[in-house]
Amino acid sequence: MDLGGPMWDIAPGDQNKRTEIQSEYGGSRQGGIAHSSSSSNVLLFTNPKRGRKVGYFDGWGTDGCYHYTGEGQKGDQQMVRGNRAVLQHVQEGRALRLFDAVSSGVYAYLGQFTLADPPWYYRDALDAKDELRSVIMFRLKPIGPSAQLGDDLSFTPRNDDVIEDVEIEQHHTERMAVSSKSKGHEAERREAPLVTKYRDYLEMQGHTVKRKKIIPAGEVRALYTDLYDVTDEALIEAKGSVTREAVRMAIGQLYDYRRYITPRPSLGVLLPSQPRQDLIDLCNASGATVIWPDGDVFDSSAADPMH
Repeated sequence: MDLGGPMWDIAPGDQNKRTEIQSEYGGSRQGGIAHSSSSSNVLLFTNPKRGRKVGYFDGWGTDGCYHYTGEGQKGDQQMVRGNRAVLQHVQEGRALRLFDAVSSGVYAYLGQFTLADPPWYYRDALDAKDELRSVIMFRLKPIGPSAQLGDDLSFTPRNDDVIEDVEIEQHHTERMAVSSKSKGHEAERREAPLVTKYRDYLEMQGHTVKRKKIIPAGEVRALYTDLYDVTDEALIEAKGSVTREAVRMAIGQLYDYRRYITPRPSLGVLLPSQPRQDLIDLCNASGATVIWPDGDVFDSSAADPMH
């Protein structure tokens, strides 16, 4: 389907220099989305291997669509400029043309695409400075012949919730809850032994202890709880600090996770030491018990001590 401008004469699989492509069909030579003013095209350029290092997740999905990360390298992406051009390409009478990097400056033409239904979704991603943000993921559906390079994605959004028990030794962490890689690593360093110690303590009491893996419908990123006491049906979030920020974060995560777990679990905040009374009151008001180590055992804010 030709929408005007220079006659399109690149076939799926053809490889050309980006400069040559854009000399013929126009569009900005910076960034991934080239909204042309000299032809009826929106040229989309992708480099999945390089992009995933800076929070871009382009690639073929198991749903048969190409998932393409929107424009904008800093902060939450907005539906403006190039992103808006992709969203409104049909209304503007433009064709979406997708190119995949094969070497420095050289791209393979994958074919013409349009937006699927639904056309896009948000996902969380870390930018080049490891700051968390929200990015737009377009779902591109091929029109006619297309070339497919690279592997399928393993994180295509599903239509239903996924909730699974996994072993605690799978050290997945809620990186979305921290603002930088250094802070994230420090949190992991302090929380991991605390989680292990409390797991061992519970198992010595005869409890079965797992963690929950949760993928909400429409999301691609799995959430992992720190601990799930199967025996007492208790959901526990650990933090390596007794600061107000850490306690607030733990409460928020517990409320997020609890929505997906049946039967409805009790809540616990596991901390490295007894926090000040105001933070204990905060947890109690939210319905969460505070738990902390006391030598070889654990104490808590519950009326009945845990040792």
